[in-house]
Order: sequence, then structure tokens, then C-alpha cells
Amino acid sequence: MTRRPAKTRLLAAASLSALALAPAAHAADKTLTISVYSFAQDEFKEIVYDPFEEICDCDIVVETGNSVERLAKIEANKDDPVIDMAVLSTHDAMGAARKDLLQPVDVSKLSNYDKLYDIAKDPLGDHLGIGYTFYATSIVYRSDKVTVESWADLMSPELAGNVAFPDVTTNQGPPALYMLGQAMGSEGYDLSPAIEEVAAHADDIVTYYVRSSQLAQLMQQEEIWAAPVGRFAWGRFKDNGLPMEWATPKEGQTGGMNVMVMTANNGNEELALQFMDFWLSTDIQTALAEALVDSPANAEVEVSDEVAENLTYGAETVASLKLLPPDVILDSRESWLEEWNAKVLK
Repeated sequence: MTRRPAKTRLLAAASLSALALAPAAHAADKTLTISVYSFAQDEFKEIVYDPFEEICDCDIVVETGNSVERLAKIEANKDDPVIDMAVLSTHDAMGAARKDLLQPVDVSKLSNYDKLYDIAKDPLGDHLGIGYTFYATSIVYRSDKVTVESWADLMSPELAGNVAFPDVTTNQGPPALYMLGQAMGSEGYDLSPAIEEVAAHADDIVTYYVRSSQLAQLMQQEEIWAAPVGRFAWGRFKDNGLPMEWATPKEGQTGGMNVMVMTANNGNEELALQFMDFWLSTDIQTALAEALVDSPANAEVEVSDEVAENLTYGAETVASLKLLPPDVILDSRESWLEEWNAKVLK
């Protein structure tokens, strides 16, 4: 399939979107304030922010920081919002919604809403968040050392002394425990059996990692042969010069999702909706995917096999994702940590 260069597609997207954004075209004094992750901001500026500013004749003020800082600012200004739109993990967004910091997104005004994969359309309920990207979590492993066909293989004798597991405090920890439990026959979202299984194999686990960069180094040094990891880090492993594979376990893959949210009573809803719609468009989601910034939530996005190899991409992959519900994560993470500390780190 012949594809247009990204720059050409962005110009096309800008031209097409200009009509949809006509009401904002005379709003030269309008400002949209967004709160986002610090990740890949140069790419977001080129692909998303600058083109949208040209179309809407408005200014985008970008605030970055970690989730705790950004959520604290939204809450501190609840009565007089200074943030119009934010992107958060599903469980952080659920926490904000419970504090009445968010308002539903009017999806009838999102022309690209119906293009999204179903799992991205309403992951929080009541349209309090719209998924714009997600990632798979599976197991990376040395294919010359072992074969991984199940999450249960992480605790196999073949991997004893050569396996790492994500700490329960990381975004990868609870989902990996959930899938380990699935492999053990657990039902629902009770992670206790999986935590006990990890504790029983504590002497076989090299480390409970907190950063994927730490994991990549251990793999490169051949201190470990396998570990659960997010797809966004796959590039660090597949190009390390060793025989590496991404497992497709029989129980499926897990992962996480980030969502766009609208702060409550911000007074700038129309411009925020136009910006969300622009970000969700096929052209913009394609450009972000080809820049290896985000895996697309827009099901119309088509990329080369080479690009897809680095992303969570395609209907089949998306259908295989077993995601922990955000309310389960929010309600359970303190008890998971207590149990982890008592049984695994004792």
C-alpha cells in the first residue's frame, strides 16, 4: 500500500478539519489549556498542537508533570478551573471523576468517535473519558533459552533464577499479576492467589523491577531471560542483539489505556471538544503512530508492518487485551500493596 508522507497527511487533515472548526476560526483570543504527560512533547507539538492552533486561530497552553502533580492542580482549582482538558490513565481519571472534577464528554460532537475501537469509546462509563491510546502488556523472552506460551511459564523451573517481575506499585504490576492469576485458574479480579504464587517463587525471581529501562539493562547483561513488560518498551528489547520474542500467551495479553477527560465547568468546552476530535482523527492518530509516539485508538489507522511491530496495533491485538477495570485498580491498589509487602517482600 502506498502511503502519503506524514507532513502531507497533516496538511490534508488541517484542510479537512478547518471546516469542522469554523466556529472557532474567529476566536483569535481563545486559549485552550491542556494537562498532559511530559512524554514526547516535541512530537506532540509538531503533530498535534501546532496544526490545531493554525486551524482554530487559538493558543494552546501545555502543562506537563507527573499524574500526582497534575491531578492535584486540577483538584486545587476545582471551583475555578485552570485546566480545560487533560489526558490520564483510566484509573487516575476514575479517581478524578469520583471527586467530581470531570464532566461527561459530549460524544455527539466528536465526528471521529465512531472510528474508535469499542474498548476506547467509554472505558469509564458515562463518557467521562475517551480512550486515545492504549498499550499491551505481555512477556518478552529469550527465544534461544525458553519458550513462553502461558503466563504461568514465568514461574516455571526453566526460568527459575532468570526471570524478573514488575513491582506491584508499577503500572505493569497489577495487570501482570491478574494474568498470572488467570493462568492459575483464578476468577474475577482477586490478585491474592497470584501474589502468593510470586511469593512462593521469590527465590527464583531476580528482581521486582520498577522501570523498563532497568529491565532492558538486565536483559542485555543476560541476567534474565523473561519478564512482563509494556509494548511501548519493546523496541529496547527487540534491537538488543539477542534472540528476543514477544509472547502471545494462550490466556491473552493485558495492558493499560490513557483517556482524554474534560474538567468540570471549565467554560471552554466547545474548543476542548474540537481539540479532542482533531486528536482522534485518522490522520493525526496515524501520524502519532508512525512517529512511534502512541498506539492508535482509531481503528481506521493503517501503518506499515515495520511501524506496527513497535505498537499495540490492529483489531486482533486489541481484541486480545484483558484490561483491569479502572475502578478495580482504584479500589484495590492499597490492599494489593499491603499484601505484596507482607507476602513477597517479607
